[in-house]
Amino acid sequence: MSSDLLQPTTHKLRALEIKQTARLLLVSISQQTLQVLENGQLVREFAISTSKNPPSCLENSFGTPTGLHKIGQKLCGNAPLGAVLKGRVDTGRIYWELPEKEQKPNLVTTRILWLEGLEPGHNQGGNRDSHARYIYIHGTNHEDRIGSPSSGGCVQLRNQEMIELFDTVSEGDQVFIG
Repeated sequence: MSSDLLQPTTHKLRALEIKQTARLLLVSISQQTLQVLENGQLVREFAISTSKNPPSCLENSFGTPTGLHKIGQKLCGNAPLGAVLKGRVDTGRIYWELPEKEQKPNLVTTRILWLEGLEPGHNQGGNRDSHARYIYIHGTNHEDRIGSPSSGGCVQLRNQEMIELFDTVSEGDQVFIG
């Protein structure tokens, strides 16, 4: 259980003088889980996939960035299950209907939660900016890989669970990745 991330999250919030949001998402890279806490209580846990590369905040590292973030934008809320999203827009295509060759790479599917880093010099600004790196929480066409590191830096969920998470969270909710 990644509630062991609660203490470092609280420490970061105090250090940055940021008030904790009522809803908090805790992403455990080591356990490949995402926990949703509301008012300090665990309400849901999802299996996820983070980057196949080591965690990193540097651009072009293809690593999942660590530290405190917030949900900056919720995108593609009306897209159908399995929709292929490109440039943060629904392409009108469903991943399982694509030719096999087009299904090989990790695709962004179903919904997008676009993250913004909240730690200047760590995951915000310069060549370490999570938002500028297009770091999302999103659905994937490789649901069979959920539970083990396999992404290019984003946090991936099963598509149905991505819809559930998307419908639960709000822009501004904090996300701690550790």
